[in-house]
Amino acid sequence: MNTTSVSPLPAAESNGNTIKKAGLIAALATLVAIVWMPAPSGLPPAGQVMLGILAFAVIVWMTEALDYAVSSVVIAALMIFLLAYAPDAAKPGGIDMGTGAALNLALSGFSNSAVALVAAACFIAAAMTATGLDRRIALVVLSKVDAGTNHIVMGAMVVGFLLSFIVPSTTARVACLVPIMMGFILAFNVEKRSRFAGLLVITAAQTASVWNIGIKTAAAQNMVAVGFIEKQFQTSITWSEWFIAGAPFSAVMSIALYFIMTRMMKPEMTEIEGGQATIKEQFGAIGKMTANEWKLLVLVLVLLGFWATEKTLHNFDTSSTTIAAIALMLVPRLGVMNWKESQRGFPWGTVILFAIGISVGTALLKTNAAGWLANLIVHNLGLQQASAFAIFMLLSLFLIVIHLGFASATALASTMIPIIISVLMAVETPGINVIGMTMLLQFVVSFGFILPVNAPQNMIAYGTDTIDARDFIRTGLVITLAAIALLVIFALTYWPWMGYMTKAV
Repeated sequence: MNTTSVSPLPAAESNGNTIKKAGLIAALATLVAIVWMPAPSGLPPAGQVMLGILAFAVIVWMTEALDYAVSSVVIAALMIFLLAYAPDAAKPGGIDMGTGAALNLALSGFSNSAVALVAAACFIAAAMTATGLDRRIALVVLSKVDAGTNHIVMGAMVVGFLLSFIVPSTTARVACLVPIMMGFILAFNVEKRSRFAGLLVITAAQTASVWNIGIKTAAAQNMVAVGFIEKQFQTSITWSEWFIAGAPFSAVMSIALYFIMTRMMKPEMTEIEGGQATIKEQFGAIGKMTANEWKLLVLVLVLLGFWATEKTLHNFDTSSTTIAAIALMLVPRLGVMNWKESQRGFPWGTVILFAIGISVGTALLKTNAAGWLANLIVHNLGLQQASAFAIFMLLSLFLIVIHLGFASATALASTMIPIIISVLMAVETPGINVIGMTMLLQFVVSFGFILPVNAPQNMIAYGTDTIDARDFIRTGLVITLAAIALLVIFALTYWPWMGYMTKAV
């Protein structure tokens, strides 16, 4: 008789499944408890439903009880059927909203221009992978550095910085750079579990996070804040305005990152024997630039020019110019890839999560759930008359702590930015710049430095098996402390000088 042996489930995986099941049960129980509890004073029934859905989303996202894309569909379904039976504030006599109005609210995020930009950014990342241009740029930069270990780290950081401008996906940038780093480690005959190997991969991931702050198009979570600002205030933040506000912080933070990493994970050697020859050999192996690489490079540089000159040389917004660039990339002969190539590994789940996240935030604002919660926060924390600096630092520390429970900065931004906007609108601080402060607090959303599970790029680095989780955590804690110190300095100097925190009254 044939028997088939079944290997036991690893303990870590088993524990993970238990946490997910417990998370889903807790999310459903919390949803039911909030929806059925006595109505709090000043909170409309639809707002109470949205607070229940918000709690469900936070627990599901923090425990990863459901795949992110699946959770987005589930959240949309909950919004449709629970809001349908809530009284519509816009209709007299307390008439229920109905599935039609609830459906429009659940899918409202898909009409946001920021969603189109995120989807378009995924196409650009796909084009970079299809043509190999991202790999070529990385090898060109690294071929210019010598064999000193610290110089190789510096070269990797420069690559991360440059790719932040032209690859609008953090995961794609790190997914490009880490295999190159691993290729060097093997070619250099360096031990995979050495400090040098760990130094390279952690620095690559953290550099990506640092430049998510300075470049508006570098990460999807930035588009969440922009999308809510557009919805709430009928205005936007241009690429250059974001860059002027965030790039100086990212530049100083990059210097701090270099010194922290090279001191805390000091390489075993100061120079890699034959390292420069190995890099140049790999660079030579990819051959000359193809026509598609040249076309993509020109197209991306022109697009970057349009992003940087928005509202100065022209009035085309970031989303519009990016969609036009994608159209050119896909046009036969003129373009650089066909539709099938663009769909290889295309992260539609990210786009759906982003859109539904915008829908949740919009519903929180429209049903006054965010406003009610914001008033609760403002009064309980005594923020009514607090200074802009005190409000900023308190909300920043809150975001840093709560990020420990999130594996997606996009999910964190979708959850917290609407509440932050409502808090800033509820305080009575004279002249507070709500739009500017929202942008600055969005910078803090990118502070996923501590845990490997705090961001996809961290997980890519951790997945190389060159580091232990404790290496990431101990360096990440110091990086976070440095980032908080810089927040204090910038919030007392540069950002107030530029008018991002308060306006003249």
